[in-house]
Amino acid sequence: MKAARFSRFGGPEVLEIVDLPDPHPGPGQVRIAVRAAGVNASDWKKRQGLMDEELPQTMGYEAAGVVDELGAGVTDVAVGDRVFGFSTEGAAQAELAVLSHYAPIPPSLDFPAAAALPAAVETATRALDQLGVAGGSRLLVNGASGSVGSAAVQLAVARGARVIGTASPANHAYLRSLGAEPVAYGEGMAERLRALEPEGVDLALDVAGSGVLPELIELAGGPEQVLTVADFAGAQKYGVRFSRGDAGRALHALAGIGELTEAGRFSLPVARTFPLAEVAEAHRVGETGRVRGKLVLVVG
Repeated sequence: MKAARFSRFGGPEVLEIVDLPDPHPGPGQVRIAVRAAGVNASDWKKRQGLMDEELPQTMGYEAAGVVDELGAGVTDVAVGDRVFGFSTEGAAQAELAVLSHYAPIPPSLDFPAAAALPAAVETATRALDQLGVAGGSRLLVNGASGSVGSAAVQLAVARGARVIGTASPANHAYLRSLGAEPVAYGEGMAERLRALEPEGVDLALDVAGSGVLPELIELAGGPEQVLTVADFAGAQKYGVRFSRGDAGRALHALAGIGELTEAGRFSLPVARTFPLAEVAEAHRVGETGRVRGKLVLVVG
């Protein structure tokens, strides 16, 4: 099979498409013929050598496609079913991928839209669970217009929370369409938020890592009310919780997102698609940080 891989750390130019042996599923796993695979910030961190030192490495943790082989004990899907989910081996950007956690693709979604879901939905759900976001919560999402941020907004709204989201003015109409009250980020953000909520908020989630943890702590009433998925150094400095997947993932989110999607209460835009052979260009675009929505590789 064809797969994205790198054999040395560096910029997007180190990525290559290589021939690798076909994988096969173990117990409880399924193999899919990949139709689309998501691209994430963790991909270029991995490529830059910021995740681990192993070489060579394959790429990609989320994919959507058609089941073509079942592992032992799998009875909840059949060969030919459309599914999306996680490749724990980090090899989803390929013609074939083994998924350890998966769910049926919502009927209204195509493969690229389904491939955009797993990482953003899991990260957002995990963060909301750890913060204890529930009906009546007043939640501030810093970086609300990106993939994880917009997922967090919609999932929090579905829980009955009031959500305020920071974004550039160009994205304010988009946040309103998701059910959030927008606030411009940058200098004066805290004052603008207090104009909407004079008493501040109950909880704050940082998905942007933009150095605003002190302001979030002030607005939420203490570091214990704040969680970040993007600012590890800041979390250590200010005593804020940092959420990472290796401490336990919210994999239940995959099974639940279909109902919200079909009810018209959740969507995650695909900003742009690329052929698998153009994975390096997808990295270049993603690393600019100016993409609203998901970047997805189309396979086959």
